[in-house]
Amino acid sequence: MLNIKDILLLITVFGSLGLALAWPDLGAPLAPLLTVFLISLLFLSFLQLNPREVWSSWKRHSLVLVLMSVVKLGALPVALYFLFSRFRPEYALPVLLLSGISTGVVAPFISGLVGAQTPLVLGLVVLTSLVVPFSLPLLVKLLAGEELRLSFSAMFRVLALIIFLPAFLALVMKKISPAFTDRISRVRYPLSLVFFALINLAVFSRYQAFFQARPQELLHAALIAYLLAVIFHGVGWGLSWGQEVSLRLAQAVSLAYVNNILVVVFSARFFGPLSPTLAAMYLLPFFTLIVPLRLLGERSRK
Repeated sequence: MLNIKDILLLITVFGSLGLALAWPDLGAPLAPLLTVFLISLLFLSFLQLNPREVWSSWKRHSLVLVLMSVVKLGALPVALYFLFSRFRPEYALPVLLLSGISTGVVAPFISGLVGAQTPLVLGLVVLTSLVVPFSLPLLVKLLAGEELRLSFSAMFRVLALIIFLPAFLALVMKKISPAFTDRISRVRYPLSLVFFALINLAVFSRYQAFFQARPQELLHAALIAYLLAVIFHGVGWGLSWGQEVSLRLAQAVSLAYVNNILVVVFSARFFGPLSPTLAAMYLLPFFTLIVPLRLLGERSRK
C-alpha cells in the first residue's frame, strides 16, 4: 500500500498543479529557473547511486542490459508512437516522449519493494540515462521532425545538461565530502518535494488558459497514463517469459518506473501542454500500481 511519503508526494505534486492552474501568477516568476530546479532534483536522486553497484550490474547482466535498453529507448516508444498516431494522434508525441525517456532514478527503490533484481534495475538507470540525450531527440526528429521542425542539437543540449551535470556533481560531491553528502541525503525527501512543487508551479502556470478551455484533458491524460503503465508493466513482465520471477519483475520495473518529471520539464520547453500533462498524470499509476506488481510477483513465486 501507499506509505506516508507516497501520499505526501501525491499531495505536493497535484496540489502544486492545482495552485498553478488556479493562480498562474504564482508560477510565472519561476519559469526561468525551471532547468535549475530539475537539475537540483536529479542531483538529490543521483546521490543515492553507488558506482560500484552499477559497475557490478553491468558485468553480471551485460546482454540483458543492452537488450532492455533497446526495447526501452527504441522499440517500445516507436511502436507506441505509431499506435497512438492511428487512434489518438494528438497524444502520439506525448506518448513517444514518456515511453522513450530513461528508467527513473527511483526505480531501484521500487524494485526493492516488489522483490525484483535491484542490481539489474540499477544498471538500466545509469545506462538509459547515458543514452537518452541522444536517443530521444533522434526519435522525435525522425518520427515527428517534419511537423515540428525541431533542432536535434537543441534537444540534445537540454537533456545532456539536465542529466549529465547533476550526475557529475553527485559523483564529485560523494568523493570530496562524504559527510556533507550524508547530511544532504538525510533531508533529501523534503527537499525533493520542494523541487517537485516548484517545477509544477513553473510549468503549468503557463497552461492555465488551455485547461480552463479543455478541463477534460486532465481526465484523458490520466486514463492514457494508466494505459501506458499497464503496457510498460506487461511488456517488461512478458519479455522474460519462463525466467525467474525476480528478473521478470526487474524488467517490468525498468520499463514502467521512468523519469517522468524530466519529461515534464523537457516537454514544457519544446512542446505544447499535452506532453507535460501526460507526464505529470503518470504519477498516478507510478504509485498506485506498485502493490499490484508486488502481489503479482508473490503469486508467481507460489
